[in-house]
Amino acid sequence: MPFDAKAATPPHAAKKPVISVHHDIEKVDDYGWMRAGNWQEVMRDPSLLAADIRAHLEAENAYQTSLMADTEVLQKQLIAEMRGRIKEDDSSVPMKDGPWAYGVRYAEGDEHPKYIRVPAKGSPNDASGETILLDGHKEAEGRDYFRIGAADHSPDHKLLSWSFDDSGSELFKIHFRDLASGKDLQDNLTETSGGGVFSKDGKSFVYTKVDANHRPSKLFLHRIGSSQEDDRLLVEEADPGFFLGVGKTQSGDWLVFDTHDHETSQSWLVPADQPDAEPLLVAERETEIQYSIDEGGGTLYILTNRPGQGEKDAKDFKIVTAPVTAPGIENWKDLVAHKPGRLILGHGIYRRHLVWLERENGLPRIVIHRLADGEEHAIAFDEEAYGLGLGGALEFDTDVIRFSYSSMTTPSRVYDYNMETRERTLLKEQEVPSGHDPDRYVTRRVFAPAKDGETVPVTLLYAKSTPLDGSAPCLLYGYGSYGVTIPASFNTNCLSLVDRGFVYAIAHIRGGKDKGFAWYEAGKRQFKTNTFTDFIAAADHLIAEKITSKGCIVAEGGSAGGMLMGVVANLAPDLFAGILAEVPFVDVLDTMLDDTLPLTPPEWPEWGNPIVSKDDYETIASYSPYDNVADTAYPPIMAIGGLTDPRVTYWEPAKWVAKLREHQRGDAPIMLKTNMGAGHAGAPGRFARLEEVAFSYAFALKAAGLAGG
Repeated sequence: MPFDAKAATPPHAAKKPVISVHHDIEKVDDYGWMRAGNWQEVMRDPSLLAADIRAHLEAENAYQTSLMADTEVLQKQLIAEMRGRIKEDDSSVPMKDGPWAYGVRYAEGDEHPKYIRVPAKGSPNDASGETILLDGHKEAEGRDYFRIGAADHSPDHKLLSWSFDDSGSELFKIHFRDLASGKDLQDNLTETSGGGVFSKDGKSFVYTKVDANHRPSKLFLHRIGSSQEDDRLLVEEADPGFFLGVGKTQSGDWLVFDTHDHETSQSWLVPADQPDAEPLLVAERETEIQYSIDEGGGTLYILTNRPGQGEKDAKDFKIVTAPVTAPGIENWKDLVAHKPGRLILGHGIYRRHLVWLERENGLPRIVIHRLADGEEHAIAFDEEAYGLGLGGALEFDTDVIRFSYSSMTTPSRVYDYNMETRERTLLKEQEVPSGHDPDRYVTRRVFAPAKDGETVPVTLLYAKSTPLDGSAPCLLYGYGSYGVTIPASFNTNCLSLVDRGFVYAIAHIRGGKDKGFAWYEAGKRQFKTNTFTDFIAAADHLIAEKITSKGCIVAEGGSAGGMLMGVVANLAPDLFAGILAEVPFVDVLDTMLDDTLPLTPPEWPEWGNPIVSKDDYETIASYSPYDNVADTAYPPIMAIGGLTDPRVTYWEPAKWVAKLREHQRGDAPIMLKTNMGAGHAGAPGRFARLEEVAFSYAFALKAAGLAGG
């Protein structure tokens, strides 16, 4: 049944104007009161949310629940279908690291994984069979919210560091487990970003701690067995626009301290056996210059976009080398030259081989470079569109790496690959217990002409039985920010739409790196509008080709993709049957003007800084969804937020929905669902997450007039 906006009365949001002035421009925000003045405390303890704000959010939840009530049976059907495609007693293929191999396993019915290890093949271990190092399902018992952040073993295999978030606010606690006894030590690190690395002897741990505004700004050295109060500060980042992190090289000989925003980075090296040594700077930060490092045999292998002498640019990245003892840029030498249009995404170094993942012509591939003689070869694939993941290896002295492959129709396959013999060994193929016949489906890539002559790749999945005469509904997904590329990989959930006659489409719009770094640059800051017009061009092309028709498209996007949803709702509301905006970044201008928020300073390179630049202010104001809501007939809109979300704060979708409803000139409902016990990532369990997907798909089916099944 279609939505009936008259079936329930929507909440009325009071207007309490908040006025700000920047660059002599007055801005009036009638719903600015929804931003809790104590938001930092609310992230840590949601019970501290002001009563009037909580009441409004709960009223919104009651409203959308009433309008979605007739889809409850459908939602249960969708959950059952999607759960039926999940192998409940599933496991990864353990990866070898010395005498052990590490992996994860799910037991039937468990929401959370078990972290396991088994004796490596041919190892001298006396142990027989699997050891459960961490039982995520058991750890979650008694907690309203639980998500494991990271789990990693020490180099001597005696300890496991593991982190968890129990509020949804991404404030992680780190514990250390003695693997001999299976019990956690007394160490308890709080207010962390979740990750960290052990020193080479396993007696120390380097981690990132967040500040009061949720920014990872300090690196600390923790001695195992001591109190967090005694931890030593190693590095502090003074610039609120840069976030600190820590990793280690593939060789295990060096720790890497890194600070970065979205376009600039800087790294230091510290010997892994001397974690408290003075960090060695690799290269000073230069605006818009990025680099990441790995090390093997005393040589640094550096992935960078810094042009060398005589080069105009190296936007699509290249790989250079330098001695680890003299890492400065004056010693950088090209090993893998820059090639325009061939974007190198990541790299890793092993004793005899350099490996990198690249994308060219919109498709990824893995390239192997033998260090001894420079011989190169690529791992090839045949499908028109596919997703590729480079898992690498835990060991340094190995010729075998791991990768995964899938397409929209092909379930995920995990391979071990011998870089010397070029032998590809299939280790695992994703099982779909309820059955999956790839021959029933079609995956294609089409190219939509953009307004400026560019062509926008669009990946399609549909059933062979679906008529392509314009009658099929379509779910069109988009993101288009931060250079993120949405892979054309296997997704069992979307089959529930496809089996009901939907065309599932992904628009690879500017702002991502689908067609190289230039594709990203052409969709940020002053060129951001290309992201939005590309999405509309993709929709128009699908209509012109009779893959779907006007008013039959449900648009979906989350986070920055939710911002995209807000903009296209303003630009072309009549194009869509419905708009699904998940944790939507729709209040762009106000957020970029609020430098106390966790992500605002690091985001300025992506969007511009409207505090200091009038041009940036006016550019953002020209498209910010919340600031461009108009008196028009909007289609049904469902906005989904999380109360403890530190990335897209709950008040963004709340304010947006209130303003949309105020200006709605049509009959379609504008709805808000706020998860009062979760943050940006939504529900943490693998089955609980299906409930959220089913809700979103039920909205899409109802908007398309197919909610009857």
